[in-house]
Amino acid sequence: MKLPYIPDLSDEVIAVTGASGVLMSGFAEALAECGARVALIDRNVERCLAETEKIKNLGGRAVAAPADCLDKQALENAEKLIAGTFGHVTTLINGAGGNDPRAQCDNETMSPGDLGRMKTFFDLGDEGFRYVFDLNIMTALLSTQVFAKGMTEAKKGNIINISSMNAIRPLTKIPAYSAAKAALSNLTQWLAVHFAPCGIRCNAIAPGFFATKQNHSLLYENDGTPTARTGKILSGTPMGRLGEPDDLLGTLLWLTTESASGFVTGALIPVDGGFSAFSGV
Repeated sequence: MKLPYIPDLSDEVIAVTGASGVLMSGFAEALAECGARVALIDRNVERCLAETEKIKNLGGRAVAAPADCLDKQALENAEKLIAGTFGHVTTLINGAGGNDPRAQCDNETMSPGDLGRMKTFFDLGDEGFRYVFDLNIMTALLSTQVFAKGMTEAKKGNIINISSMNAIRPLTKIPAYSAAKAALSNLTQWLAVHFAPCGIRCNAIAPGFFATKQNHSLLYENDGTPTARTGKILSGTPMGRLGEPDDLLGTLLWLTTESASGFVTGALIPVDGGFSAFSGV
């Protein structure tokens, strides 16, 4: 990992939800390298603990606070642990989220002959759709309710939600995820207005398509050539490539640094190589 710059975050206590994932674990490592006291929150206890130890071995300050972000009591327990270790959280990064196959269609667009031949919009179950919504919206809501309370008392705080360029341009096949991220972006703006008198900023980062170890097999064939869907992605990305996790760090550090972005709130910032700006012609 190579940081674009290293702000002084030594006074910050930063909680990162979804911290065992590729992007959020990278966020936690970067913030710790800048001196922040980082709390890693994730329902995967083993990976949460492992990532915490990795940061400590690199010389950073970190604490594992395993919790299911859909369980408010578990989040409250995590908040007490973090406060007792580092003090109250000053910045919250809502990175917990994701998709689920139960909320995906097989077809990109609907044709009359698709009925009964494949999984269409009409076959989406409410359980899977609701799960994806909860995973992306309720996690952010509950985490914010738990961790922003201390920010209101301090009259200062920072919330960074991890949305998606799906919030701007919904992708085919994944209606639940696209709609959930759009709702998260709207919630970001609502929170920015609601908390402004308390000195709390709220913004969202909207990543585009990123190449990680987790999704490599979905993006590339065994011989290294792009899959058909990846080809569509690249043709719709003016910069002509997928993002790398480090491409997000400049925006993260900017939003985390009060002296750099102190007058920025309610913003949705795409980091997508121009995908959300491209009309296709």
